[in-house]
Amino acid sequence: MPINRLLTESKLNAQDIKRLNEAFDLTLRGLHLVDRNDPICELVARRIIDIGTDVTRDSKQIAALAVKQLGT
Repeated sequence: MPINRLLTESKLNAQDIKRLNEAFDLTLRGLHLVDRNDPICELVARRIIDIGTDVTRDSKQIAALAVKQLGT
């Protein structure tokens, strides 16, 4: 999963990583992305990390913002 790879060297605690993973899953569902090997998933993961560390700590809000920013 791209988000876990990006978070391996982060200084985030386990709870924050869990929250970002939840947001990542919600965002992929919201964007109807199924193949986690699709390169777009890395873009989604990066956006989730940016939103989740700068804007809000709620996984549902992170996902909603990401879908809004990345959706068509």
